[in-house]
Amino acid sequence: MHIAAAAFAFAPALAVGSFLNVVAARLPVHRSIVQPRSACQSCHTELRWQDNIPIVSYLTLRGRCRSCAAPFSLRYPLVELATALLVAGCFLRYGLSGKAFVGAFFVAVLVVLSAIDAEHRILPDKIVLPSFVIVLIANIAIFPGQTLEWVLGALGASLFLFLALLAYPRGMGMGDVKLALLLGAALGKAVSVGMMIGMLSAVVLGGILMAQHGMAARKMAIPFGPFLAFGAVVAYFAGDAILDAYTSSFS
Repeated sequence: MHIAAAAFAFAPALAVGSFLNVVAARLPVHRSIVQPRSACQSCHTELRWQDNIPIVSYLTLRGRCRSCAAPFSLRYPLVELATALLVAGCFLRYGLSGKAFVGAFFVAVLVVLSAIDAEHRILPDKIVLPSFVIVLIANIAIFPGQTLEWVLGALGASLFLFLALLAYPRGMGMGDVKLALLLGAALGKAVSVGMMIGMLSAVVLGGILMAQHGMAARKMAIPFGPFLAFGAVVAYFAGDAILDAYTSSFS
């Protein structure tokens, strides 16, 4: 365990999570992520610096605007906390290593993509494709002996979802297919674990909705990206162990 590295990464990761909230709020509606400063979506009052402290400000203000008392979305603290915990988890698991830094970037991208997909039902190419290239190049540079694994993982995962899209177009979109490229480039052979867990979790939620709403649940739009992201996170931290346990059961 690398507790010191994880503790050192936690606070900066909270700040990264705060920035990811800006990206999630502005990029889907084609607004600049640099200007203007953050403001209340209801009264448009610019937030003070003390109201922009990750997690702390949300709790201090009880989730409401200081000026007009309009509620802030719960997405803000959730994105900040999820980013900090996942990034810290990367360094806790792998220490100050190249794998941890690539993992930290990967999980941060998954968080912002999940937030955007949950709210807007899109997975922006402006995030997915550059992230895929960055992760693939970084993994090849750090683990050159596994180049074929990263490339085949990306292509195989993407092809699998593309075929699934052709078979059942209502179940997902091309954004999910492109996201699979990123998952494969980051996870290599463990992407199979991530994809399976992601699909199973989506099926479980679908079953719950069917039980609650009957056939009307078939008309409910459920974004697939967050489920793929959830599976990918599990695979990043435990994918190799799960694969080893699975294959050893046949030996």
